[in-house]
Parts: sequence; C-alpha cells; structure tokens
Amino acid sequence: MTSTQSKNTGVVSEKHHHPPTTWKTYFSFSTDHKVIGIQYTVTAFIFFLIGGIFAMIIRGELITPESDLVDRTIYNAMFTMHGTVMLFMWTFPILAGLANYLVPLMIGARDMAFPRLNAVAFWMVPVFGIILMGSFLVPGGAAQAGWWSYPPVSTQNPTGNLVNGQFLWLLAVALSGISSILGAVNIVTTIFRMRAPGMGFFRMPAYVWTVLSAQIIQLFGLPALTAGAIMLLFDLTVGTTFFDAAKGGDPILYQHFFWFYSHPAVYVIILPIFGIFSEIFPVYARKPLFGYKVVAVSSLIITGLSAVVWVHHMFTSGTPGWMRMLFMFSTMLISVPTGIKVFAWVGTIWGGKLRLDTPMLFALGGLVMFVFAGITGIMLAAVPVDIHVNNTYFVVGHFHYVIYGATVMGIYAAIYHWFPKMTGKMYYEGLGKLHFWLTFIGTNLNFFPMHPLGLQGMPRRVASYDPEFAFWNVIASIGGFLLGMSTLPFLLNVISSWIDGKKAPNNPWRAIGLEWLVSSPPPVENFEEQLPIVIAEPYGYGKSEPLVANASELN
Repeated sequence: MTSTQSKNTGVVSEKHHHPPTTWKTYFSFSTDHKVIGIQYTVTAFIFFLIGGIFAMIIRGELITPESDLVDRTIYNAMFTMHGTVMLFMWTFPILAGLANYLVPLMIGARDMAFPRLNAVAFWMVPVFGIILMGSFLVPGGAAQAGWWSYPPVSTQNPTGNLVNGQFLWLLAVALSGISSILGAVNIVTTIFRMRAPGMGFFRMPAYVWTVLSAQIIQLFGLPALTAGAIMLLFDLTVGTTFFDAAKGGDPILYQHFFWFYSHPAVYVIILPIFGIFSEIFPVYARKPLFGYKVVAVSSLIITGLSAVVWVHHMFTSGTPGWMRMLFMFSTMLISVPTGIKVFAWVGTIWGGKLRLDTPMLFALGGLVMFVFAGITGIMLAAVPVDIHVNNTYFVVGHFHYVIYGATVMGIYAAIYHWFPKMTGKMYYEGLGKLHFWLTFIGTNLNFFPMHPLGLQGMPRRVASYDPEFAFWNVIASIGGFLLGMSTLPFLLNVISSWIDGKKAPNNPWRAIGLEWLVSSPPPVENFEEQLPIVIAEPYGYGKSEPLVANASELN
C-alpha cells in the first residue's frame, strides 16, 4: 500500500493494490468502492424483484372485493414483508450502492475514507436480508404487524416460541440500522476529508450535496429507530414493558421513536434522487444547473427541517391541538426548499437543447410524479384532511408516488446514465425507452386510483372491501401487473448489454464531471497518476473554462 498527500487539503489518500476485477470479485470481500457499489446495486435489485412479487400477489388479492386468493394471515405477512423489503432491502441499499460508486469519483478521491468498514457495511446487507426472509418462513409464524410494527400488535406472541417471525423481523431491522449508520459515517467522512485539491463545497456536484445531507439525517435519526427496534425486541423476548400500556409502558413512545427517523427517512431516500435529477437535467438540456448554489444549500435546509416534521404521522394518536398546529406548519414549510429545487430544474430544462434519451425520460417522468406527490403531501400536512384520510388508500397512493413514482424512476435514470461508466458498455436505447413507457404508465395506473379510493373511505391493509371500491381496484391491479412486466425489458437490457454490448467511450454523454474524465469502467485507483485540481463549478455547459486544471492528463 502506498499513499500520497494533497498539499491543498492535508488529507492522505491511500492507494490500494487490488487484483484485476473479474466476476469473482463481486463475491469477495473487496474494499474497492466501485465493486461495493455494484454489489449493493445487484443485491438490492434481487430483493426489489422479491418485493415486487409480494406486491403483485397483494394486487391479485385486491382485484376482487372478496378475500379469495391467499389466507388473510398470509396476506398480512406479505403486506408486512412487501413494505419492509422495498424499504430496507431495496431502496436504502441501492441508494447506498450509487453513493458508494459515484461519490469518490465525483469528488476526486481514490476510494472511501474507510474501505474495510465500507465492505463490512455491505456484507451485513445479505446477512440481515436472509434473516428478514427467514422471518417470513419461520414455523413460529411470520411478522404481521406491518413495516412500522406498532405495539401492541407487534408484541403479541401467540405461539410462545422465542424465535418467531416478529423476533427475526426486529433483529433484521436493527442490523439494517447498524449497517446504514456505518455507511453514513464513511460517506460523510469521505466528503469532508477526501475531496480533490481545489474542490471547495461550492464546487461539489449537487448529487454529492444531496448524499451528504441524506447521510447527516441517517446519523441523527437512525439511532432512534434502532433503539426503538431493540426496545421492542426486549418487550417481545425478555419481558420488559417499555411499550406495554397495561404495565406502565407507553405504546405511543414507540411511534415517536419510529417516526422521528422514518419520516426523515423519506428525505434520506428522495434527496439523492434530487441530486440525480440535478446531474441529469444539465447534461441532456446542455445548460448549467439553474441556481446551483441555492439548490445545494436547499438540501441542507431540508435536512434541518426534516427533524421537526415527524408528528404529522400521529395527528390521530391523541396529539394535543397545539402540537398538531406546530407540525402542520413545519410540514408545509419543508415544501419551500423542495419547491426551490423543482423551479431550478424547470429553469434548467427551459430553453435547453433537450435530448430525450432514456435517462432523461426517466428523470422527467420522476419529476412529474414527484410534483403530483408534493401536491398530495401538502394536502396531508393539513390537519383536517389528514384526519379524514388517515389509514386510507389516499396515504398509500401519496407514499407510492414518492417512493416509486419519483424514487424508482430516479434510480432507473441513474442506472441508465452511469451504466456506460460502470460497465464500459452501452445499453440498448430501444429497450430503455420501452422500459420507461411501461414503468410510467404502470405507475400511474397502479397508484393514482388509490387517491379516489382513499377519499371515498377505503381503508388500507385490508384483503377484502366493499364492492363499491371494485372499479378503482381493478385499474390499480392492472397497473401493478404492468409494473411487474416493466422489469423484464430492463433485465434483458442490462444483462445482455453488460455481457455483449457495444463498448462505451469514456464520456458518451459529453457530460461535465470528474467521473467522466476517467476510463469506462474506471481504473482501480480512479485517478491513478495524480488527483485532479478542480478550478470551476461543476456545471459549465456553454462556458469556456475547464472543470479541472489537468484534464488533458486524465483523458
């Protein structure tokens, strides 16, 4: 191992000598951030397919008013597993994968600050993933309390077995929290201490700003959720009474632990997607990011405000009137920095020379659906509306427009945009556009009908319902099946192009950014000869000055 020290930052950049990357590398304890990024991404997508199968079975049950496809107990378990898998095994890991791959390249670092800790954080993912799937299959009965796992439902143990589905579910969630905390420490340290010479904070790409903001939320929010999960685990197994109202405990306290993190977790998820939009729109519009510095600072404002919005999930939990008003105001206030980003993206696109390649289509589709999700989010922030639609499908529809409509579309945009850089191969544009249209149409068919269903009073988490709700449920189920089909052209595209696709140039999109100055795929040490010296903001489309002082040496 050798090291070089930057005179500008005083930071030591370690050089790790790895063997050449082969398919076996992805099954090893590699400390290369790029290998770990792909390990996260592929592992997460496997669980995405599993969670999608659960979703299609749920929509198959709901296509008719009667409960006639699966047993109600199995339905509750699938419902619980779908939400848990999609959040803890798909969304968080794949966002961690993208951050692992891109952040060091974008800031001019050779690796993450703590490479071994990075590998440990990843290898915890398949471990708690196996535990989580085991919770569905264990003889003692699967977890059925929903992905939020409120007591007293989650502390009931009718079988009397110590190791049951709920126990394994809580163990998996606690390990997930530990893994994410390790990853957050690593990413934040890397951004603060490993930037290339000349890269001040306002020369960082917007994506790096959003990842930094999201990981700060992880550091202050995740300990609360992890502690709540461990306390619930003790209540379930060793007889403590933290959340047992009959013995002096407080079940509402668990809701505070849970939502103190789990609403900011929405910003942990959506902030990196905002960063992806901010990277993609300038490239495919050939314009600088409108209001770059304001967009960057707005991410930190969202981080701060995210700490004071969680109680809007508890307006019907005996919350005092003054607290309802306070959190209604704070929830509406957080839409201001979010709206700043939307206006900046529109300003970037407006008048640009748009190139509607697959990444741009997914980014535009994600933006449209996020705006719709934001409108319904403001509605839910209002106490009277929230109380009216509490525990109805309106909430489910809003949530899925954020998590699937904006987040998954943004993830697909990122995968297509950086696929040539990651693999050295070009994807097939025709299959990419087919994938986009199936996803865009399927998402709206699946989740839009949930809004009128909720306004009409259909409760969530039910396997059977009044026949008056049948029409919208049929449409939603058709959309769900279409979403399932939409993954097929994506899988065909990425697998076939990775194996036998056209060789990608170093910079197929003519993009500006340090990651596009290295080969495709990048060398093991990213910037092998010397670190780049950054001399400009990252969005110089249409401007004459270069991004780095030694760009010719990196090409």
